[in-house]
Amino acid sequence: MTGPAALAQEQAKVTNWPGYIGWAVGLLIVIGLVYWLMRQGWNWRRTLQSGIPPLPAVPAGAGRTILETSGRYHGSTTAGNWLDRVVAHGLGTRSRADLTLGENGLLVRRPGDVDLWIPAGHLTGARTDSGIAGKVVPAGLLVVSWTHEGTELDSGFRADHPDEHAAWVEAIAQLATRTKTKTEEAAQ
Repeated sequence: MTGPAALAQEQAKVTNWPGYIGWAVGLLIVIGLVYWLMRQGWNWRRTLQSGIPPLPAVPAGAGRTILETSGRYHGSTTAGNWLDRVVAHGLGTRSRADLTLGENGLLVRRPGDVDLWIPAGHLTGARTDSGIAGKVVPAGLLVVSWTHEGTELDSGFRADHPDEHAAWVEAIAQLATRTKTKTEEAAQ
């Protein structure tokens, strides 16, 4: 065979196997190094946040149910800083979640991960926002603001039906105001 077909067949042969293998191994090493560095960063953040006390124990229920929904938990950040993810005590792990707002607080059931309980006295408010913890959702997230042992936190959720977020914002604001009023009355 001569001509263009023979030339194309000759050029299609791989003759530099050591070069290709070397590039493939080099690429795998770079990918492994990037993964290792990301893991080290996560562990370093966990070490820096080790001063955050353990979260409140999760009760059997949240009291009389006000609202319920299911969706995704997108993580927690320090209040006002949507990029400062809190990873201590499992707060940084994204997962499915079932939210129950009761008269005693907010219960977040996370299958396969640590459940989260925010007592009513720790809730400070809620809002809709477009991002939290590096996750941006143009259609919006429900961001619940709360305090834990003097640390102000924001936790982001995305309901399966985002049109429910407005009702959640209003209900959490009412619960936080009612609880604050009761606490002030008890102090007097």
